[in-house]
Amino acid sequence: MSRLTVYIDYKSPYAFVAKDPTYALEQQFGIEIDWLPLTLNIGSYLGTAKKDDSGKVVENNRSPRQWAAVKYAYMDARRYAAARGLVLKGTQKIWDSSIAAIGMLFAKASGHDALKRYTDIVYERFWRRELDIEDVGVIESVLVEAGVDTAGFRDYLGGEGRRLHDLIQEEILDAGLFGVPSYVIDGEMYFGREHLPRVRWHLGGKRGPLPDVAYDSVLAP
Repeated sequence: MSRLTVYIDYKSPYAFVAKDPTYALEQQFGIEIDWLPLTLNIGSYLGTAKKDDSGKVVENNRSPRQWAAVKYAYMDARRYAAARGLVLKGTQKIWDSSIAAIGMLFAKASGHDALKRYTDIVYERFWRRELDIEDVGVIESVLVEAGVDTAGFRDYLGGEGRRLHDLIQEEILDAGLFGVPSYVIDGEMYFGREHLPRVRWHLGGKRGPLPDVAYDSVLAP
């Protein structure tokens, strides 16, 4: 069976709505996905903005085109979130998700189930605006809730974990990966949740015709 590596970012709405259909691949093919962080630098291509609690924009350096792209992305992601009964509230700023990403790497050492629990908690609460992914104490508490022994986490965060996270980001760029979710099988990359039918086809031995790119066939778990 081919190995599947999946790259995600907790601040990506598209990666959020792809999570459960991606989990379903593990059940269907009896595999264990290798989850890795791809920490997006959204401000570099979509500009930055910040809203207050009422939703009013209080900081902004986006062009009208960038705002249009951001608004469409959230509208699109919300459609697929609604189809799965998920809550997806737009964020009030562009978050630094690297601490949560390093938490992901730390959770992996406690096993696949602990990692999934951690990821589920972070995604669900972050997209309800109930979790500060830039707060070390908050991420540490999520790790505890997920069943992870957090002894040494803060040292890991400022040392080995940060170095590993940054090395992974360099390797990602060198490999030509640029967004999330990204799926890598046998050296072949599929970008975007819409490629899940092709990922499933690839994992199944590439039998039959290559599936079209579509969202419809991946809404069911």
